[in-house]
Amino acid sequence: MASDATPVSADFVKQMGGYGLTTAHILYRMPDHPALLQSYLWQHYDLFPHFPELKRFLDFWARELEGPVHSVTVAHSRLIKPAELRSVDGIFRLN
Repeated sequence: MASDATPVSADFVKQMGGYGLTTAHILYRMPDHPALLQSYLWQHYDLFPHFPELKRFLDFWARELEGPVHSVTVAHSRLIKPAELRSVDGIFRLN
């Protein structure tokens, strides 16, 4: 029997595991002109509060890229949250 189920995306699996959307605004110094700052926007699913994916990216940056990081501003939001529950005063049935 063939399955008609749609495969679950890796991003959805991460969200179910507690990952949320993380955005980092990175300011870094231009290698040839250190007085100038350049902006880079990084976005990925990551775990709050330790941010292992962001740390891995910043380690890569420090190891492989020439522009030293000046500052990083992070925003994080869990996209899948517990549902808000409200009590129901009655049950309505439709025939």
